[in-house]
Order: sequence, then C-alpha cells, then structure tokens
Amino acid sequence: MLRDVYITSLGTFLPGKPIGNDEMEEYLGRIQGKPSRARARVLKQNGIQTRHYAIDTQQRSLFRNSEMAALAVRDAVTRRQRPLEQVDFLAAATTQGDLCVPGFGSMVHGELQNPTCEIASLHGVCASGVMALRSAMLQVKAEERQLAIACASEFPSRLFKASRFTAQLGEDGELPFDTEFLRWMLSDGAGAAVLEPAPRSEGLSLKLEWIELRSHAHQYDVCMYAGANTSQGELGPSWLDFPSFEEASREGAINLKQDIRLLDNMVKIGVDGYFDLLERGRLTPDFDHFVCHYSSHFFREHIRKLLDQAGASIPEEKWFTNLYTKGNVGCASIYVLLEELFHSGKLRPGQRIFCMVPESGRFIASYMLLTVVGQEAPVRPALPPVTPAGPPALQVDTADPLQASLVRQLTRVWIDFEARLHQVPVVARLERGQLTVEDYRLLLLNLRQQVAEGARWIARAASHIELSAFSLRSLFITHAREEHRDFQMLERDYVSVGGKLEDIQNGQKNVGSEALSAWMFQRASQPNPFDLMGAMFIIEGLGSRLARGWGERIRDQLGLADSQVSFLLYHGSNDESHLDKLETAVQSGLLTEALVERVVKTAKVTARLYLLQLEELGNV
Repeated sequence: MLRDVYITSLGTFLPGKPIGNDEMEEYLGRIQGKPSRARARVLKQNGIQTRHYAIDTQQRSLFRNSEMAALAVRDAVTRRQRPLEQVDFLAAATTQGDLCVPGFGSMVHGELQNPTCEIASLHGVCASGVMALRSAMLQVKAEERQLAIACASEFPSRLFKASRFTAQLGEDGELPFDTEFLRWMLSDGAGAAVLEPAPRSEGLSLKLEWIELRSHAHQYDVCMYAGANTSQGELGPSWLDFPSFEEASREGAINLKQDIRLLDNMVKIGVDGYFDLLERGRLTPDFDHFVCHYSSHFFREHIRKLLDQAGASIPEEKWFTNLYTKGNVGCASIYVLLEELFHSGKLRPGQRIFCMVPESGRFIASYMLLTVVGQEAPVRPALPPVTPAGPPALQVDTADPLQASLVRQLTRVWIDFEARLHQVPVVARLERGQLTVEDYRLLLLNLRQQVAEGARWIARAASHIELSAFSLRSLFITHAREEHRDFQMLERDYVSVGGKLEDIQNGQKNVGSEALSAWMFQRASQPNPFDLMGAMFIIEGLGSRLARGWGERIRDQLGLADSQVSFLLYHGSNDESHLDKLETAVQSGLLTEALVERVVKTAKVTARLYLLQLEELGNV
C-alpha cells in the first residue's frame, strides 16, 4: 500500500548579502570596462530588485555549488531536529554542477559526509528541482525510504564573469543579446526539503498530494541551453565536437544562452497544463495559495492575461512570490519560495497550495499540489530589523603604529566574521523570526560543551606565561576565574526550556566544537601565548556585541523570561569588562610586528572555527 508523504521541513542557503541592481556589475564585472547597455532594459522587465551571488567583487567563487546545496540541506535537517545519519535518500538537482562528472548527487553527498545512502542526480533547468522532489516523494511513498532529502542549487553568476566574454564581442563591441540577457536574470542559492511518511508532531507540515511533470521537447527546439550555438533555429555542433576547448569557448559555445523568441511558449504550455488539470479533475480552482515560479515580472503578466482570457483568473491575493527580493534561482526557486511561505505565518491547516514551475530549457511544465496539515505556529511579535553590530571598540593608543595596525586588522577580521555569522542557519532563522524552542535547546546543548572548557584553556595559557609578564598572567588568571562557572548558566537555561539536565551534562562536542577546543588548547600550550588576544577579541567581542541582541530576540520570539536566556543576557552585559582586560594587554608594550601578525592569524582561525561550531549543531 502506498503511503502518504509530507514535507516536514524546508531549508535554504542564499550566499552573501542581497545585491541591488546598481551593484550587479560590481560583482559580475564590466566587459572591457564598459557598463552594459542591456542591463537596465532587462531589469525593467524582470522587476527583480535584489538577489544573491556566491562570487565576490573580484569575481572569485566563495562557495561550491555542491557546498551551497549541502548548506541548505543542513538548514532543513537542523530545523527538523533530525541527524544527517538518518537520511536514507538524497535527490540533488542543478542546471550545471561544479564538475562534468560525477553526478551532482554524489558531490552533495560528499559535502554532507552523512553515511551511505541512495542518491539521485537530476540535471535540467528550473523543473529539475521538482524532479528531485518527485524522486524523493516516490521513494517514501513506496515504503523504500523513511527520511528523504530533495535539494537543488544554482551557481550561474560564475558563468557571467566579464572576463569570459572579451573574446566574443561583436563588431559593435557588444555581446549577443541571448547571452547578455541571462546575465541580468539569474542568481545563486540553494534550497532543500525533508520528506517523511508522517507529519511533524508539532507545527505545520505539507502533505504532497501529487506531482506532475510534462516534457514538450518533441514540440519545440531548445530555448535555454549551454554547450552549442544555434543558427537560424538549427543547433550547431556540441562544444565537445570543436577541435579544442579554447575554440569552443572563443565561439561562445560554452555560454549559457536563452533564445528569447521562444519564451512565450513557456507561458503557453504552463497555462495549458493548468487548464488540463482542471478539466481532468486533478485540480479544483479553490486552492488557497498559488506558488508560481516565473523568471520575470513580464511573464507573470502574460500568465495572468491568458488566465483572464480563459475565464480562469487566479485572485491576486492567492499569488505568492519572492522573485523581486530573492531573484531567479532556477531549479532552487521552488524551494526558496516554499520555505518563505512555510515560515510566513500565512499558512493554516487545511489550506491547499498549488505550485507551477515551467521550464524553458526545452520546455517542461511541472505542477504540484500540497495540503497544509498540523498545528498553527503561535503568532510572534514583529522583530526589529537586523543591523550590523560592528566590531568591538578597543581603546588603544592610535599614535602607536603597532597598536593602530592591530586594531585595523582585527576590525577587518570581525567584519568578515559577522557577515558570515548571518549566513549560519541557526542565526539566519533567529534573525528571520523563525527560531523554535528545539533550535534554542540544541544551541544551548552544543555551546555548553565548549564553554565548559573555556576557563581551562585560559588557565592553561596563564600557566605558560613567564614571570617577566606577571601582570598579564594575572589578567589571564582573573579572566579564568570569571569564566569558570559560565557553563552552569547554560545548563539552567537548557532545563528551563524543557531539556533534561543529564542530557546537557553528558553531551558531546559537535565537530566544530572539537576543532575549536583543540585549537584553543594548542595555542594555550605555547610559551607566552599572547596571540590568544586574537581569540579573546572574537569570543568576547561576540559576547559584548551580539549576545544581548540574540538573547532578547530568542526571549521575544519564544515568549521566554529573562531567566531562560540568562547566559546570553549576562555575556551581553559583562563581556565589555573582559574586553577591558584585552585593552590592557594590547597597551602593555609587548606588541611586535611578529606578534601583531600572530594575533591576527589567531583571530582569523578562531572566527572560522567558531562559525563551524554554530554550523555543525547536533553533528557529534
């Protein structure tokens, strides 16, 4: 007997900060140093205001495509409070992976490092994300698997770097429009869904009623493609058939392109399939939410016009999109859409969600019907906007070039650290107002294991400071004395929100905490380990600049008392005094150029390992 299947969690990963329209060429680059003449035209039509890129302003890749997919999976699994070890099926979709071979599913599995499981790689354009969902759904429905993951990720920005196109310019110095068009249409990101044979015991789940996909490749030529050129509608030789890869690149065969003359067909087949669903009784028009992936506001109006002409209008209040703020993330878009709707507070048990994802590659139309089941989440108060906290303000002698240099470099480390913090799944959920009590308990459980050793590494560092620096050794000893009971606050907070004392006391460090703890003890065991000032800058800075804000957000989102977030509130108020000790150490006259370099390096490593600790919650 076939089982029901439910989406019990959704996760996303959108790299970096939102990029506005005026910033796009800072990231993609200007071809031959000239601003694009097509950009404004394309952006006016697509209506997108912000999007995310996984490259920086030097056009360097910051992530792998498979890495973004894995981060989205971790986000979804963490929200579900399920260990990765329980995942027994993984379906991964993308338009273009990092490698030609092996399949994308293998690469994502390798990034996740979860145990042996069945995988599937789905390759296509927008509809491949739905293919992954359907593949995972069928595995669970047929009683083959118990905990399936479907994910999709896109990284098109690296295909559109200005440096790729210099040799391909026409006589007018411009790119062909079918290539230029997509530079301003596509963006980066990933999404994932957890599928199970039963809904969550608390909160909402989405029952997968059915998924349909229809290929129309027998009716139409390719529309969105890479690996060849077309001439008068005829597909030319594959990039693999060119005499050399260099020649294929020079001729633009490797470029991702869109034949905009065929795009209207995508709207037509999508709407026609919707009408067919109605006629067959597969769907009734009384659904509550319409989640339609369209690549441009221009196509939304085309869809609406066709629906109106057929007397099958879908009321405006049913439409849901985040195209204008998240961009067109290709096959990951349906996950990014559903994740935002799922956590928007708009869903109620019994409501139905109809999804439509047309694909222009060689024309696929995909459809999905979901039913909301479970319990409504409690209404939460509006959250204040998230603003950068900024680095800890160290009071030093700016006339001293070594002190000034150290503060400048530490500030740069902090800026990078704080930017990356916003991308950590648990922090992102907190800032979006989506944190759960389970998230908070997991955070406390994981922090406690590392915090319990904080005073120990500080004391070890003090024991390795020579008598000639007696005053600094005293500072370290005082700091250790102040820190050595902090873990007990974490235990009290954990128990106050439903955790068991024996669970947190017997917990293990996650893989990030293991790395951070090993690093701190290794540095503390060196003679005169003054470079630990860099570690103190990051850890105490996090307490003084971010802990109170996090504590207040957790308190307000979860309806807790101050006593239930005591660890975070305490450190938000008291870590400034710990920074005073750091200032004393910096001003003590011990700085040399070599020590400044070492302090900054220790700050960088500590920052990265602290992020890893937060990224790996529950991964012990």
